[in-house]
Amino acid sequence: MSVLFDRLVSRLQLAAPESDATERKRAAVAALLHDEPAGPRVLMMRRVVRDGDPWSGHVSLPGGRYQLDDKDLLTTAIRETHEELGIELAQARLLGNLQPLHPRTAGPAGIEVTPFVFATSAAVEPVCGPEAESAFWLPLALAASGEIDGMYTYPGSAMSFPSWEYEGHTIWGLTMRILGELLALTRPA
Repeated sequence: MSVLFDRLVSRLQLAAPESDATERKRAAVAALLHDEPAGPRVLMMRRVVRDGDPWSGHVSLPGGRYQLDDKDLLTTAIRETHEELGIELAQARLLGNLQPLHPRTAGPAGIEVTPFVFATSAAVEPVCGPEAESAFWLPLALAASGEIDGMYTYPGSAMSFPSWEYEGHTIWGLTMRILGELLALTRPA
């Protein structure tokens, strides 16, 4: 086990579900890790371009909106990962979850996204569903190193955001924030 992965395993836990009954919009994503001697890699996907989808064409973790027939947000993350990448997370080890985050563009009544972290003993091969254009494994140590740091300018605007550039993929926004929270757990105490 790599040092980074060992730190993640020791610091992640599964939080108890919230008990409030608000009508917040909720979603969940899965950060699926595969550990290697150089450190863990996380499975990423590029979303297909679709009208009306605010994350159309973006790189993200697999996931999506909570549906009423989902038992909980963990069920949402598992279901969405299967729908988008054909991966059964039942064979993966659930390590825990991160605190929910809000996309900065969603406003105060926007969606809340809960990331769940899983580990797999083998680098599974995704099979892209209708919502995923492609998938790839991002080395977390490389993302933490600063070597792939960049700036992303949002199309049609002058707004720029921190990003990672990896093999032709731009990772930015909420996805980069989630991975940043994950990387913070790998730092020495």
